[in-house]
Amino acid sequence: MFAEYHLFRISDPAGPVVADDVDGTDNGLVMATDGSIEIMTGIHTGEVDLTVARCEHEPEPAAGNWEEIAEISLHSPSGKVIVHALMGDEADVPTLAASGAGDYRLRVHARGRDTAVDVAVEEIVEWYLIQCWPAPAGPAGAGQSKRRLRRGTTCKA
Repeated sequence: MFAEYHLFRISDPAGPVVADDVDGTDNGLVMATDGSIEIMTGIHTGEVDLTVARCEHEPEPAAGNWEEIAEISLHSPSGKVIVHALMGDEADVPTLAASGAGDYRLRVHARGRDTAVDVAVEEIVEWYLIQCWPAPAGPAGAGQSKRRLRRGTTCKA
């Protein structure tokens, strides 16, 4: 996944994935803005490792050495939720909206964002996992540091 200007985005080509009244508070990792969701990176420009997991129900946070975890809700008007660079290059991952149009919850896991802050990198130094499942809209979850919620079911990437 190519990140530029410290971010990559999640959006739906048919319209905004977040309403104007959604709490767009920037928790340092995930932010709702301009009808899209932005995932903030430490690097300025370069490739990051991205894995997505589309789930039928709320999964447990992924095991592993994740440094930050944050959640946010989205709405897909078309059922095609894409991950893309700021300037539009789509990531080679399936749509996050596995159940078609409707409401979803995203849980974003991140590792390595402090490795090369503000640098244009030549090799991958940051890793991201995005879990997505159908769920009613809810408040944005504050960034969590080395803390995982233990509930729900598991899903496969």
